Amino acid sequence: MGSIEELVVSLAQDAAPVKPAPHPLKLSLRWAAAAVAYLVLSLWISGLRPDLEHKLHEPWFVAELASLALIFLATSLSAAVLAFPDLHQMKKTAWAPAGLFVLFIGVMFLAWRADAPPAPLPVHSFECTISITLFAFLPAVWTFFSMRKFASTHYHWAGSVALLSAFSVGALWLLLHEVNDSVSHVILWHYLPMLGIGLIGWWLGKKFLKW
Repeated sequence: MGSIEELVVSLAQDAAPVKPAPHPLKLSLRWAAAAVAYLVLSLWISGLRPDLEHKLHEPWFVAELASLALIFLATSLSAAVLAFPDLHQMKKTAWAPAGLFVLFIGVMFLAWRADAPPAPLPVHSFECTISITLFAFLPAVWTFFSMRKFASTHYHWAGSVALLSAFSVGALWLLLHEVNDSVSHVILWHYLPMLGIGLIGWWLGKKFLKW
């Protein structure tokens, strides 16, 4: 009996303390704060669009900016929830970005209808998609790296949402940096690529988040 008690005491002494996982809200706030700092620093380097003060008086531009920011916040929180195997009992929160994407689509459709006559298209096209993707690379890396520490059982959705969150940060940067009034161009080269990004995240989630 003495040897068993000694073994139990020895195992208890050798056991390393386990740090409790943060609440998804706290985790998402960490990611969001890092992304906002990255966005502010990048805009300080690249510069704000010179007509930003004027654009902030345009209702559809403000609606686009606000709905895109909400998508970023919602996808950050959703990714944090999806990182947990039981969704931290926050299933509705995990799927909340779907409703905001519907809202965003409605905002962009109305903005496109209001763009009459349509603003001239810029001389570039796919360069915007590449710029947003490159900008989103760092937020995507640190989000995936953080999510790997957890045990997601919804790794497909987690990867997709995490990549959409990072891409939305890039879209916010370009919206605030690039002088461009063409809603058609923005829809085609800034936001439609989100469909492809979501599919890539679906694949990356299986590759990097499956345990």
